[in-house]
Amino acid sequence: MTAVLKKVVVFLEMIKFSHTVFALPFALSGALLAARGLPGGRQLLFIILAMVGARTAAMALNRLIDAEIDAQNPRTAGRAIPAGLLSKGAVFFAILLSVALLLWSAASLNPLCLRLSPIALFFLVLYSYCKRFTALAHLVLGLCLAAAPIGAWVALTGTIELPAIVLGLLVLFWVAGFDILYALQDLEYDRSAGLHSIPVALGVNGSLWLARLFHLLTLALVGWLIVLVGLGVWFWVGSGLMTAMLLYEHWLLRGGDLTRLDAAFFTMNGYISLTFLAATAADVFLGR
Repeated sequence: MTAVLKKVVVFLEMIKFSHTVFALPFALSGALLAARGLPGGRQLLFIILAMVGARTAAMALNRLIDAEIDAQNPRTAGRAIPAGLLSKGAVFFAILLSVALLLWSAASLNPLCLRLSPIALFFLVLYSYCKRFTALAHLVLGLCLAAAPIGAWVALTGTIELPAIVLGLLVLFWVAGFDILYALQDLEYDRSAGLHSIPVALGVNGSLWLARLFHLLTLALVGWLIVLVGLGVWFWVGSGLMTAMLLYEHWLLRGGDLTRLDAAFFTMNGYISLTFLAATAADVFLGR
């Protein structure tokens, strides 16, 4: 049992389970906005389970598909599969379980969620191959995470509406922006290995400016969402805080200084997603 628990801990570390904080708050925000209040307990449970299943499958797929690439990259050679801590068979089994959890949860929500789930799975698989042929992997990753709030909206309403699309787009550009920043640390390796990314295509300075543009689009979409849904003062306060955090994130990386990448990528983006959820919840429950 101890050996099994150790493997589970290694697996959770491999898929960065703690980073679920990046996408789950947006899924919950989508649910709150769609319901204009607290969703039913059953709906909320299956939204969370679908989110966990999708993200676990996505990260495990990425680690499995990229195992050989990771083994050659000094930054990633210590990951669980290339380091021999987990077998490919065990990871593949975990992927099957995660996909099953996603499909079961989607079916438990409504028929449209189930019909859309294969599309989500397609893009989860596509992302792991993108770096082999296109620099647009960052946008595909953003699209994958954008599915979280859109899926939550569909789970509650059974339809795809404009506010859900706007919410998904702001997540897409937010994720794509910070993923460009994250990819800067692999710039030299990606170039030498013939892999594609926006840093490879644009260099450090060009990547920094494109990430800034994407995050400016994110804030513009936040403003559009405020108008569409009729959000009030609490959400305006949260939006101001998110703007300040995005500015601070880019200030930390000014001049291409990657020594503060952990603070800019992990800490600030976690705070941004949680602030978005807190602002949404405050507006829904206190702004009446």
